[in-house]
Parts: sequence; structure tokens; C-alpha cells
Amino acid sequence: MPEPDELERLRALEARIAKARKARVPEPARADGHTLGQAAWRMVTELVAGLLVGFGIGLGLDALFGTRPWLLVLFTLLGLWAGIRTMMRTAQDVQRRSMEAAAPPPGERGEQERG
Repeated sequence: MPEPDELERLRALEARIAKARKARVPEPARADGHTLGQAAWRMVTELVAGLLVGFGIGLGLDALFGTRPWLLVLFTLLGLWAGIRTMMRTAQDVQRRSMEAAAPPPGERGEQERG
């Protein structure tokens, strides 16, 4: 049977291991302080907003110039393009932040490569 001194050392070791594991568990990836689900809704909103703005501009210009539906189609496609472009930028930002959060701190990299 282990001596009381050894039991205390084992408990201290277990506590240090638990603390180290807790420190290594990455937090859920976040974008601008929000969860990934909220970032996905943001991207969907950006896409729809681009479409609606393009649709509105095209509809207004068609009514002004009487060219229905050519400017409507053109600006709806431009709005779609702008929405997709903005959405892709947001996705890249989310991915970059996720990769930064998952990367180990610079001091721990050398220890992992050695051990």
C-alpha cells in the first residue's frame, strides 16, 4: 500500500495533469466574439442583403429608364456576386480565427516537437 506522502504526490500530479488538459482544450471557434452558428447566419444575411440591394437598384433603374427587365436582371446578378464575395471574406476570416485559436502557443511548440 502506498504511503501517505506518495498519495499526496499522486494527487498533486493528477491535479497538474487535469489542469494541463483543461488548458489545452481549445475553445469553440469564434468569429468576432460569436459562435460559428452566428457567423453562418451572418453570411446568409450578407448574401440575401446583396441580392435585395441589387434587386432594388435594378427595379428602380428599370422604372426610371423603362428598360424592364434588363437592369433588374443585371443588378440582381451584381448583388448576388457582391453578396457571395462578402460571404467568402467572412468565411475566410472565421477560418483564420479558428486556425489561430487552435494553434498551440509559441512556447509549447518546441516541447511538442521534442517530446
